[in-house]
Amino acid sequence: MADVDALLLDIDGVLAVSWEPIPGAIDALASFRRDGMPFRLITNTTTHTRDDLASLLRDAGFDVGADEIVTAVTATASFLRAHHPDAGVAVLSDGDAAADLEGVRLVDVGGADVIVIGGASDDFTYAAMNGIFRRLMDGASLVGMHRNLYWRTAGGWQLDGGAYIAGLEEATGATATICGKPAAAYFEAALDMLGVPAPRVAMVGDDIVNDIGGAQELGIHGVLVRTGKFRDDDVVRGAPDTILGSLADVPAWLRS
Repeated sequence: MADVDALLLDIDGVLAVSWEPIPGAIDALASFRRDGMPFRLITNTTTHTRDDLASLLRDAGFDVGADEIVTAVTATASFLRAHHPDAGVAVLSDGDAAADLEGVRLVDVGGADVIVIGGASDDFTYAAMNGIFRRLMDGASLVGMHRNLYWRTAGGWQLDGGAYIAGLEEATGATATICGKPAAAYFEAALDMLGVPAPRVAMVGDDIVNDIGGAQELGIHGVLVRTGKFRDDDVVRGAPDTILGSLADVPAWLRS
């Protein structure tokens, strides 16, 4: 059996694409439960709350609870409470993040001390981005829920919030604090939930940078799967410890 005592699993592109289960993923998750393999689902998805994510996954056929999910939004909330406890925070994201930003004072961009960028959406207009640009030029801090540049849906590739963060950094000279993957603090929080040391954990993901690279920085075994946003040149851009076809191959890999 592989020297793994627990798993971290990405959601989008590993379990499902546009909430349609990837073949074999439901059975793989059920196998982990039968075998007593602890896992946490970690995601940079910002569209839904943890409760919503758990509900969507259950509707798709996955047996998961909200307490088994760590999101970029909850990681951002933890960072803001710790480092900007009294700040006025403006959020631009693809979902209503308020439910998972407990204890954070949300304000409009014009009065913000901190600007938070989440997942991209049609709300990322020129007017919105220019307003954020002006506020950053006046001294506001920049925080990113994640730095994902793109993701893949049933309708094709889509540009994500990380591309806008990069542009704002270039234009303003600011450096964004990233709270989701691949930030070390994000993976450390997930490891704390598992109660398993990094060398005994495997991260299964489709993103060579945010999933695999971020996990490997902490000594977590990086398992890249050829689903979701995977592209053939990922194996050149990074150095995954293991490459598998999909999550469906993980149970056999664990027993190998």
